[in-house]
Amino acid sequence: MKKILAIIFVIISLSSCEIDREPFGSMKSETIDNNPEAYIDALLNGVYGQLKAWSDPMHRLGEYAGDNMMIRGSSTDAFYEFISFARTPNNGRLGTFWDNGYKAIAQASNIINKIPLGKSPEFDSKLGECYYVRGLMYFYLVRAFGRPYYQSPETNLGVPIVNGTPNDVINATFPDRATVKATYEQAISDLKKAEELINVNKGPIFASKEAAQAMLSRVYLYMSGTYENPNPTYAQLSVDYATKVISQATRYSLLPRAEFMKYNTLKPENNRETIFAIKRVASEFSGDDHYYGIGGMYSNIGGMGWGEMYASAKYISLLNETGRNDWRPDKYKIVDARAAFIEPTYSQNAAGAFTEVFRFIKQDAGNLLNYAQLTTSRNGNVITCVEGVSPNQVTYTLTPVDAAQEIYSINYKDGKTYTGVIDNFISLNRVYPQFYIVKCSREGEDSQLHSPVISRLGEVYLNRAEAYAKLQKYSEALIDLNMIRTRSIVGGGYSSLNAANAGQLIDKERQLELAYQAERSFDVFRNGKPLTRQYPGPQNQTTDIAATDFRVVYYIPQSAINSYPGKLTQNPTN
Repeated sequence: MKKILAIIFVIISLSSCEIDREPFGSMKSETIDNNPEAYIDALLNGVYGQLKAWSDPMHRLGEYAGDNMMIRGSSTDAFYEFISFARTPNNGRLGTFWDNGYKAIAQASNIINKIPLGKSPEFDSKLGECYYVRGLMYFYLVRAFGRPYYQSPETNLGVPIVNGTPNDVINATFPDRATVKATYEQAISDLKKAEELINVNKGPIFASKEAAQAMLSRVYLYMSGTYENPNPTYAQLSVDYATKVISQATRYSLLPRAEFMKYNTLKPENNRETIFAIKRVASEFSGDDHYYGIGGMYSNIGGMGWGEMYASAKYISLLNETGRNDWRPDKYKIVDARAAFIEPTYSQNAAGAFTEVFRFIKQDAGNLLNYAQLTTSRNGNVITCVEGVSPNQVTYTLTPVDAAQEIYSINYKDGKTYTGVIDNFISLNRVYPQFYIVKCSREGEDSQLHSPVISRLGEVYLNRAEAYAKLQKYSEALIDLNMIRTRSIVGGGYSSLNAANAGQLIDKERQLELAYQAERSFDVFRNGKPLTRQYPGPQNQTTDIAATDFRVVYYIPQSAINSYPGKLTQNPTN
């Protein structure tokens, strides 16, 4: 049975040759074998086509396991396991991530194996694109299924290294999982080969020399150890590769603040900050298909989307740290540019009027946190709010904390004092205010259309800032960190960076800047930090996930183990 499934997998890996749903998948393998150079563009489109299905679970397993979002309640969808850390090997979305990752590896490898180097600079450049995709896949696979690099990479298991379809498929036996170290070495080797070979930059929806360099800056950053125990060699390599990208000022630049606040609406081809993105087009969706895109869980736009996941209170608190972001239509004020990607669903009555409330987070039984939105009344400078109905109605007088920003405190009936804001009532889904996230929506202003961003210049600056800090070059790190910080917060640059605060400030900026790009959970664990999710939502609010927890890595999909022609070792179950 495993041999039969392996053959089916190989057949699939040789087809699906599409980037915009073109019918390249109908080519016969013998036709390709006789003249592979004639079909390299179609084959390469097939490699990129695999990234589309892969990118959906890639986003979900990276972002949902973090602390930037919350969901309205439990779900029967397989993605809920990413949120709850209830890891199981029978997860269809995880299977798609694995399968399409290895299909991309197989297709890229088959092109590499069929077309020799040196035929022409044009062919070499296209082979370089294949090396980029293969290196990218190995890195994303190993960070999901292999433990953080600082934890014994020589012995911890990564993923199998299988570069191409074997000549004898029937009798092939594939190797077991390589170590984390060996898998990283494979990814680095491929990305360096891509850097060497790609000589044409076709724009950010195709692999490029700079895309390889940007990814190498991240790969080496993942290898650079923790802030407490850094690896200077890998930190320096991260700096070196980040610098190669940053020096390309004529090709890439940070968007100015106002334009950055519309980043999600820009097509990647028209965005000079995007280095590589997986291109999606509207014709790939029909009708309700938009519901099932990445942005469809974060919002409902134009009647499209489930709108069941919202910005976490932890993330909103970070956005408001240097000054309140006010989303009310008549008082709209964005202090941190990243707050422009959040859109609360303010409720209006039949006359179009909003209801003023005092919103705060309170502690309920079992130390669980929940939102409260209490209707306010004003009498001169005195603001009160009420809870409940007569005769059990309770009235509270609010105490100013920062009246200019309409931040107040309340002495609540449980004897605790909470701080919150005067705002309009935000409509609820179950019991949670809907802080819609639109960072993965509105590309080209087309509802939930989104081309997942793999690398952009903002991340590369942050990569270099962290690597500099691990080299104890805090002045250089501060310059890079403030390039990102001051773009979003006018006058908000940090005054100093040192051994005591570098880890905290850089990690905070990465969380703010890279939210909803599938980076957060990996950023937490690779630096040896625990994941803390003490904010309203059905996730476990009271128990942190340590970087050493077995649930930090995902199980190898059982479907992959069942069909694998060889031994495929599962991750530990405790």
